[in-house]
Amino acid sequence: MSEQGASAANHSHVTPFVELSRADWAALAPTTHLPLKETELVQLRGLGEPLNLDEVTDVYLPVSRLLNLYAAGARQLHRQTSDFLGERAQRTPFVIGVAGSVAVGKSTIARLLRELLARWEDTPRVELVTTDGFLFSNAELARRGLMERKGFPESYDRRALLRFVSAIKSGATEVRSPFYSHLSYDIVPDAQIVVRQPDVLIVEGLNVLQPPGQGHGLAVSDLFDFTVYVDARTRDIARWYEERFLKLQRGAFSNPKSYFHRYSTLSEEEARAKAQDIWGRINEPNLLHNIRPTRSRATLVLRKDSDHAVSKVLLRKV
Repeated sequence: MSEQGASAANHSHVTPFVELSRADWAALAPTTHLPLKETELVQLRGLGEPLNLDEVTDVYLPVSRLLNLYAAGARQLHRQTSDFLGERAQRTPFVIGVAGSVAVGKSTIARLLRELLARWEDTPRVELVTTDGFLFSNAELARRGLMERKGFPESYDRRALLRFVSAIKSGATEVRSPFYSHLSYDIVPDAQIVVRQPDVLIVEGLNVLQPPGQGHGLAVSDLFDFTVYVDARTRDIARWYEERFLKLQRGAFSNPKSYFHRYSTLSEEEARAKAQDIWGRINEPNLLHNIRPTRSRATLVLRKDSDHAVSKVLLRKV
């Protein structure tokens, strides 16, 4: 091979990430007793996700320890910076962003990390907020002609989300966010989530890794201290979405108050067709055009196989 060809070949393998197999990542697990019981895991598990204690031990316990180390490092850097400036600035929460497609399992991972991080000595107070609360109301989405694009970047009040995270990072004593109901599929008027100076704040959502929009100098992702992207093949996510839709159709959709109650009487064949239609029109285009392009901006990528189990972990090089 010529020198130029060798250089091109070497360049093709250049990556900002360290890639580890499941086994290599599991070997990094702390030699501490897993602080979760099976009953607790059942409560954290998402619909249709076969998350078990082995997966938590192999994958998520090391992730929580890594995050704990990053948070401790951020506190140390804060102290050193304050000393350098000759002031005692108030410490602010360590903010983690968790992104990924609909049905990929990011909500379960965010809940699991909240529980694991809260059990490390340095990060006992952990809060979790989803960006669903920053969707425009259904009435506003309808007014803007965006009901068919719910979950796309333009369906969120990005200014409100940016103000919320900015207030958290500024050290505000109390910050409030809107509350979203998955039953009514809408923002609940006069209901709020209150966040009071946690050690760690986890912000979970489809598009939290988006860069600034045109004409905007700052994005919410610029305020994160660490980011996680949950990855999987498109065909696997599509199947998981369909399976979840069927379980919801037989369960939550049967509630007369559910926004999707009209789907509760569909036959299984009709329900599958409806799930495939929604996936093809809304969720897949959002994944391909908006969500997946932000994967390379993450600090950590968790890559899942078809059985929902994480097979590879990619960590951005420091």
